[in-house]
Amino acid sequence: MRAVVVYESLYGNTHQVAEAVGEGLRSGGAEVLVLAAQDAAGAIEEADLLVVGGPTHVHGLTSERTLQAAVDGAGKHPDDPAPDVSGPPMKTWLEQLPHGVGCRAAAFDTRMDKPRLITGSAAHGIAKRLRHHGYEVVGEEGSFLIHGGTGPLVDGELDRARAWGEGLVTAG
Repeated sequence: MRAVVVYESLYGNTHQVAEAVGEGLRSGGAEVLVLAAQDAAGAIEEADLLVVGGPTHVHGLTSERTLQAAVDGAGKHPDDPAPDVSGPPMKTWLEQLPHGVGCRAAAFDTRMDKPRLITGSAAHGIAKRLRHHGYEVVGEEGSFLIHGGTGPLVDGELDRARAWGEGLVTAG
């Protein structure tokens, strides 16, 4: 099985989770590519499984507006890193996704370590858009927790991401 893990990461947390998901998929026997959204063009057509993840912003997916708010907010707290907004917002990337009939897919996000009711979930919006584009969403949505708005990841989340990725190999 060929799996492609596509992510958007503003502060590096979602990138770390994407790599851990890729490790889990590999340990389950999959051939895996892990790519930032801006680098994924062309690679997803070869996938048997497309795994898409991004950070949760304003209860859902990043958009041009929420990315601008992240840029505007940078520097207000001297310890916070500047966000990486070099790629398209996940909402825009998903709008341009080719039709995926017959391809399995899964969704994950990173979000603050608070109840989902309070934080929302980008994974839910990702899964909805994957279905809209004809993908068969398998497994449960993955949510991986960070401290505060910029991280770091909560202890143990990378292990959970590896296990979640390995479980996707047989999900369906």
